Amino acid sequence: MTDYDLYELPNGIRVLHKQVPHTKIAHCGFLLDIGSRDEKPHQLGLAHFWEHMAFKGTHKRKSFHILNRLETVGGELNAYTTKEKICFYASLLSTHFERAFELLTDLTFNSVFPEKEIEKERGVILEEMAMYHDAPEDAIIDDFDDVVFARHTLGHNILGTRESVSGFQQADFHQFLADNVRTDRVVFSSVSNLPFKEVKRLADKYLAPLPARLGARPRLAFSGYQRLERLERKPITQAHCLIGGPAYALHDERRIPFFLLSNLLGGPGMNSRLNLGVREKYGLVYTIDATYSPYTDTGLFGIYFGTEKKQVNRTVALVQKELKRLREQSLGTSQLHTAKEQLMGQLAMAEESNSGLMQLLAKSTLDLGRVEAINEIFDRIRRITAPELLEMSNELLTDDNLSVLQYVPE
Repeated sequence: MTDYDLYELPNGIRVLHKQVPHTKIAHCGFLLDIGSRDEKPHQLGLAHFWEHMAFKGTHKRKSFHILNRLETVGGELNAYTTKEKICFYASLLSTHFERAFELLTDLTFNSVFPEKEIEKERGVILEEMAMYHDAPEDAIIDDFDDVVFARHTLGHNILGTRESVSGFQQADFHQFLADNVRTDRVVFSSVSNLPFKEVKRLADKYLAPLPARLGARPRLAFSGYQRLERLERKPITQAHCLIGGPAYALHDERRIPFFLLSNLLGGPGMNSRLNLGVREKYGLVYTIDATYSPYTDTGLFGIYFGTEKKQVNRTVALVQKELKRLREQSLGTSQLHTAKEQLMGQLAMAEESNSGLMQLLAKSTLDLGRVEAINEIFDRIRRITAPELLEMSNELLTDDNLSVLQYVPE
């Protein structure tokens, strides 16, 4: 990825654009370097609540007008919140690109958080919490964050708690934005068939008038990890298990090699070691995977599976067997080559999605200060060595480093 345009406005907002001549669809959005980890103890769930409330009214629009602005031309409007990011984005015919640009700017920077809408949306979020509690494969992921990042903001559930969400008022939203929005930590990203000069014109029209909000907003770094094992009995029919621990941060040079290691162990490919060694060989699980999420100052590695209650111990033992194999047996030349080719193919296919590419441009810019070219990533992948992977396995994939959370049927 080198053929994209970057424009920085005087207020610090960066605009990135990738022109794709053959498409008729425009994908665009704002990515803000704000997430649930930036909440104070009395604000748990406020970032996610803001994401919802952005659609509920601005200085110039009511909720109905926001929701219909793009739908009436066949477009889609959406948003999401993570531990470190909030994103407001849209997809629609590129002939209506300005409509999306203006609307996204309005709801990102001009929300008024009407009190009546807060009360209604409070109920929606409480229902969202209930939905997650009824889906143990989702709930265990959130609860595992608290196991690994105990007493740290990274461990908090993005949705917050029933108590915190029940107490938020209009002033809380305005205070959260005032404390956290920094225009030099905001990126507008777009992928469409439009020329960059048109995107720049609209940026000057809609973004340049926004006042600059600059200044440091430090994040509390995570430290003091302690391994923990927790078992919770739930009214469920299947047991669920998560095994994992802290991993490398975004700026760690071992980030990409560890992605490869995680992908080899339990990535989306049906030939992952966990899938072959647990599902295909013994039929103990339907889903088993390994994931790695790097954050600003740390990372999270986890292995998830669901199985019958009576098969939990056997499945855990098989997972431990695969981890031990990674710690003790160096990859052969052919195995390493295959793992590299598989990861590079997956990354290349992911970049084929213009919506995903739009978000990749923004996230890479906020996290790394630049867009990583895919050939640059490929070069790093090709340089990965078997001893390097063996060393990482012995650092992170040990019993002493991995916590365990289990949901078992009552």
